[in-house]
Amino acid sequence: MTDFQVDLTGKVALVTGAGRGIGAAIARGVAGAGAAVCVNDINPDTAQRTADQIASRGGDAMPWVADVSNKFQVGSMVEGLRDRWDHFDILVNNAGVEPKSPIVQLDEWDWRKVLDVNLTGAFFCSQMAGRVMMEEGGGVIVNIASIAGHNIPLRDRAAYVASKAGLIGFTKECAREYAAYGVRVNAVCPGVIETDMNAELRRDKKMMEKWLADIPQGRLGQPEDVVGLVLFLCSDAAAYVTGQAINVDGGKVML
Repeated sequence: MTDFQVDLTGKVALVTGAGRGIGAAIARGVAGAGAAVCVNDINPDTAQRTADQIASRGGDAMPWVADVSNKFQVGSMVEGLRDRWDHFDILVNNAGVEPKSPIVQLDEWDWRKVLDVNLTGAFFCSQMAGRVMMEEGGGVIVNIASIAGHNIPLRDRAAYVASKAGLIGFTKECAREYAAYGVRVNAVCPGVIETDMNAELRRDKKMMEKWLADIPQGRLGQPEDVVGLVLFLCSDAAAYVTGQAINVDGGKVML
């Protein structure tokens, strides 16, 4: 069996929502492959923690607190990244929120917040990163969507499902528009991954049984299960891959 190693040495990456869970695992993985990483989170403590973890392993990381739904904060973050490293090669849009509420009870503020963070945040980051990458002659954008954005709706999460379906569509349009400038754009769609966000649900025995019964591999995913695909998409090995939405779900969804 041939070992596949991703080398991102000399690259500069921004990972949003990287304070914990999937985002933190991706930030550590990208750094482990040699890239310098701007670790974004809205929580300064968790952003610093992930940056410290990367530094403790010999990596180069800078924490940056910003709300991705605020275009001015996103602009400041991108400029701060360029001030430190001079260029910008990889963007991973991972920041997201997932409140639970039936549609008939869903508050308008919660609806807007989910779309603002999950979808508009990816738009702001992709727009500003795209401008830089177009000038520099290339780059990679990876959007962390969800299998819920395909055809697997989640009960009581209408705003989340809408945002992830929108993110998949946005990914394809970005890929089409940015291709001429050497910028590749893809989406990664995780299934049920063990994170703080679903910790309460995982304590529900019936819910766990239902989840596992629908997953051919018979287990929930770990944040690290998402990292390998992200690294591949960021690497030159994926040079002819763009506009795709790829599931990482243990076989739960087979399109």
